Amino acid sequence: MKIVKRAAALSAVLAGMLMLQGCLVGAAVGAGAAVVGAGASVVGAGVDAVTTSDEESRAKREREQRQWEREQRRCERRQQQGKAC
Repeated sequence: MKIVKRAAALSAVLAGMLMLQGCLVGAAVGAGAAVVGAGASVVGAGVDAVTTSDEESRAKREREQRQWEREQRRCERRQQQGKAC
């Protein structure tokens, strides 16, 4: 009977995941693991592994901005030399 309840709960979680995106999928997977009986530390680590902190997001945006600016400067130099970008 326990197996049937666990299977039903896991099925509900998996069905719900189809409607979720991004970090929410990781949280749903973590919740599904908790339903099946995984330890709380495993669930917390799983959710933490798939989420991105604000600091990480900011650093990524800054890297992308610097890369874009470098590309723009390179393109401007090439245009000044009469070449295509």
